Amino acid sequence: MLFRQFFDPISSTYTYLLASGQGREALIIDPVKEQTQHYLTALNDLDLKLIRAIDTHTHADHITALGDLRDATGCVTIMGEFTKASCVSEQIREGETIRIDGIRLQALYTPGHTDESFSFVLDPAKPRAVFTGDVLLIRGSGRTDFQGGNPHKSWDSIVNKLFRLPDEVSVYPAHDYKGWNASSIGEEKRHNPRLAGKTEGEYVAIMNGLNLPNPKMMDIAVPANLACGNS
Repeated sequence: MLFRQFFDPISSTYTYLLASGQGREALIIDPVKEQTQHYLTALNDLDLKLIRAIDTHTHADHITALGDLRDATGCVTIMGEFTKASCVSEQIREGETIRIDGIRLQALYTPGHTDESFSFVLDPAKPRAVFTGDVLLIRGSGRTDFQGGNPHKSWDSIVNKLFRLPDEVSVYPAHDYKGWNASSIGEEKRHNPRLAGKTEGEYVAIMNGLNLPNPKMMDIAVPANLACGNS
């Protein structure tokens, strides 16, 4: 499988490009508008045809490239069924599978960071990786204090859904702020300081006590992302 991980240094966002191999159909997860040309160059260099572009949720810290990629490649844009972004081509439900040219991604509804967040499991018959958006980060978890976030739902999504995946499944989040680029389900069970050895009540107290400022771009990014980055 061809796998590329891109990083946007301004928003600390990871974007993932997947295909069965060079010259094949491809999909991209959580693309950033300012990096659009970078993705298009990679697609051209690898002779890939972009078929699907996915956002795990409505991001508040950067503007999505969904609209730009659709305009440039004709790809189908996808978000979860509870998104308010009516601009997307398709909305996917939990348990549904995105299939392109040998790649299988199964949608998993994982609210908590936002009320419409989804994760995507690669090769669900024998899971290899999960793209967690912002609900589960490496040694952390996504904040739960805006866009319908809820610490109880975050706990449920992580512990009762993501942590049910095999320990060896790789974890690829949409953001990292400490220099990590991947983890695994087993690592996060054992070493995530917000979750390892914690009760739900302790986790909720941690999340409610973060007192983080709003993302700098929130007032711009959220409305723009509801229009697939084209407003």
